[in-house]
Amino acid sequence: MSQFKSRAAFASRLLVVALLAATSGLAVAASGVAQLRQFVDHAKSAQGDFEQTVTSASGRKPQQASGTFVFSRPGKFRWSYDKPYAQLLVSDGDKLWSWDRDLNQVTVKRLGDALGSTPAAILAGSGDLDRDFELKEAGSSGGFDWVLATPKLAETSFASIRLGLAGGQLKRMELQDNFGQTTLIVFTSLVANARPDPSLFRFLPPPGADVIGE
Repeated sequence: MSQFKSRAAFASRLLVVALLAATSGLAVAASGVAQLRQFVDHAKSAQGDFEQTVTSASGRKPQQASGTFVFSRPGKFRWSYDKPYAQLLVSDGDKLWSWDRDLNQVTVKRLGDALGSTPAAILAGSGDLDRDFELKEAGSSGGFDWVLATPKLAETSFASIRLGLAGGQLKRMELQDNFGQTTLIVFTSLVANARPDPSLFRFLPPPGADVIGE
């Protein structure tokens, strides 16, 4: 049971990250906030590779993950984890499938229910950033222009999000959750406005899989 909960929490964090990544990679703007607004307004699709590190407040050894992603806004995406264990998230814009390959278990949810009022729902869709987030310039460091996004709703699972932009592309993302965990995403390869194959956003549970949900 503890392994299942750990995998479920891992998938939940990655879903948010996956959808946030859909806002990346357009023209350079004068500030981090201006670049972020351009991403939300104009990025229609994206694909690339990522590396993720989750650090707990207790100082426990960080958890590493890596994989690939493909998006087509609004709401369609394929987020694949290669390490530390294989896991796949697929959305067709209506439903979200989460497949744990090792357990051969598929969880199905309505996309709206899965996103709720998370930051991902705003950045990957057509929502108003200023309605749900306080956006602030967070300075420049490490070669990036940083934006701090603080959710206005108390029930969201994330306390804040820092986005690092450079050269008109999203390069870093830091998510601070309400349990003191920090998730750092490094985009090692990202192409905005790609033309992904529509079949990538369809998913059929494999034979014998345990399907949970709708």
